[in-house]
Amino acid sequence: MTAMPWAELFRAGVTRLGLSPLAFWAMSLAEWNMLASAGTAPLGRDKLNALLARYPDNEK
Repeated sequence: MTAMPWAELFRAGVTRLGLSPLAFWAMSLAEWNMLASAGTAPLGRDKLNALLARYPDNEK
C-alpha cells in the first residue's frame, strides 16, 4: 500500500484550488476527488437528472 501524498495534495488544494487549510482538512476524500477531477468531463444530462431526483429542491 502506498502512503497518501498529503503534502502534495495540501499544496495543490491551497495554491491551485484556493482552499483554506481548514477547508482542505475538513474535506472527505470523495469531496477532494470531485474537486480535483473538476473540468475533466462535463456533467451529462443523465447524471444531472439523477442528482436532481436524489436531492430535490422542494423538500418539506
